[in-house]
Amino acid sequence: MEELTPRKQRKITNIFGAAIKLGVTAGVLAYGASTLMAAENARPDFGPNVLVLNPAMPAATMQEEINNIYATQRRNEFGPERNAILFMPGEYHLDVPVGFYTEVLGLGASPDRVHITGNVHADASARNNNATTTFWRAAEGFSVTPTGGMMQWAVSQAVPFRRMHVRGDMVLHQHNGWASGGWMADDLIDGNVGSGTQQQWIARNSNWGSWTGSNWNMVFVGVEHPPTGEWPSPPYTKVEKTPVVREKPFLEVDAAGNYSVRVPSLRRDSSGISWRAGSTPGRSIPLGRFYIARPDVDTAATINAQLAKGKELLFTPGIYRLAEAIRVTRPDTVVMGLGFATLQPVNGTAAMTTADADGIILAGLLFDAGPAKSPVLLEVGPDRSKAHHRNDPISLHDVFFRVGGAGVGRTGINLIINSNDTIVDHTWIWRADHGAGVGWNLNTSTNGLVVNGNDVTIYGLFVEHHQQFQVLWNGNGGRTYFYQSEIPYDPPNQASYTSAPGTNGWASYKVADSVSSHEAWGLGIYSVFTNPNIVLTRAIEVPRKPSVRFHDMITVCLGTHGGISNVIDNTGGATSLQPRVTPKVTDFP
Repeated sequence: MEELTPRKQRKITNIFGAAIKLGVTAGVLAYGASTLMAAENARPDFGPNVLVLNPAMPAATMQEEINNIYATQRRNEFGPERNAILFMPGEYHLDVPVGFYTEVLGLGASPDRVHITGNVHADASARNNNATTTFWRAAEGFSVTPTGGMMQWAVSQAVPFRRMHVRGDMVLHQHNGWASGGWMADDLIDGNVGSGTQQQWIARNSNWGSWTGSNWNMVFVGVEHPPTGEWPSPPYTKVEKTPVVREKPFLEVDAAGNYSVRVPSLRRDSSGISWRAGSTPGRSIPLGRFYIARPDVDTAATINAQLAKGKELLFTPGIYRLAEAIRVTRPDTVVMGLGFATLQPVNGTAAMTTADADGIILAGLLFDAGPAKSPVLLEVGPDRSKAHHRNDPISLHDVFFRVGGAGVGRTGINLIINSNDTIVDHTWIWRADHGAGVGWNLNTSTNGLVVNGNDVTIYGLFVEHHQQFQVLWNGNGGRTYFYQSEIPYDPPNQASYTSAPGTNGWASYKVADSVSSHEAWGLGIYSVFTNPNIVLTRAIEVPRKPSVRFHDMITVCLGTHGGISNVIDNTGGATSLQPRVTPKVTDFP
């Protein structure tokens, strides 16, 4: 018989005490207590930055822990702290504010297995209800009954909202303040989603009672009840079916307290949520097959050694400073991070590379450039990869990139995709426009994304402020569903921002002349030049070929200097601030 330590005795007392207060029957009480105790005994060592809550804990204790995390993370835009809050299946009555670098996760097979009554909210991180810098936070895998019937999710980039059930309404702004997001996938909202002042948004495979609001660029892919209206007024882009996607892997706990990672199955031509039957189809990997990395323990060498042994990889929250690249070589390896686990190369190498192998999954990671220039931060497949992966593609989910902001960072390219058939399911690739180590010659970054592989599909592509092409697409058969891009704020003069004779600047989205087929839906490209007399000739630059097709594009000048002369190639006309002109193109060619 297992020894009852004082700590475990207190846990049992809390479990039984809470259950008695709720009037739970004796049989359910015994089952619930044994399940929770089993989960406690089986809980892996996630380190000090993961908070695991269960419904038998006193609500006041849980609320204090949540408040302590938020006190640190509320204004912590470039701080080093990272946190994950994990909820065991059950009922909770809590207020959960979600701050910077905080991921809130439910551990049930279905979002409805974890139910929070009260409030879960992302609030504007700047004054005057301004949410344009409300970055790097996540809510995934639980249900919410919001106090007052409405959940506030006032966010911008790098804010995953996945596998959520909102039992009420939802707003994507704070009191109609500025917001520049955002992303949702595999979500059910019973009531209305009010986008309000949101400048742009992508919703993939989600359902709601209704949607109201529009601004510049709203994209709906695989949504069963999209709002009525068509681009350009309102600016809704609607794609009936999601052609191919794998939902993001997630942690779950079963009734016996066993932890595993659920890897969703590949879906083709899908619409609506994956969990309508209760759970998401897929396979479960016992957590014992994962190496659980910790930033205070592990190096690139120790992590690579575990990968070489055939382990899957789970990064707990923190910053991992890497002396060499992490190498993911085995087919179907799952690499996932909790709490915006951050990978930073310190010796001018890549942070991570993968083989050209089937089914590799990378999820929930933030790549942060170090002060020594890296040629690339993440390379998917080596140069000139040739294999086809249609039946088991490599996929990236909530994988984010940052150059500068927390300090000087330098890279040539943030993300290179060489492997064919790769799926990217939400990314923000950001050269910082504010924070520490920011300047034209400080946080240097040539390109955000370079795609060399064929048949690459991307949902939710956010790429901003890099010094040449934000996106350079060299592979055939590429597809992008939603694109948001601000071109760099800080070119010092036009001479330093000229890509070719007679061409001002570098197009934000460039399809190489050699490409014969490419298609993209819902693109918004914006200029905010801080120095005068700087112009971008064209926001999108593509070869004129029948199978290179673009749909629903907008350009906007947000600052008082310069602007954009054309939307796509020589089509669309120029932006203007006074009077405000926001050129739109519906189809090209």
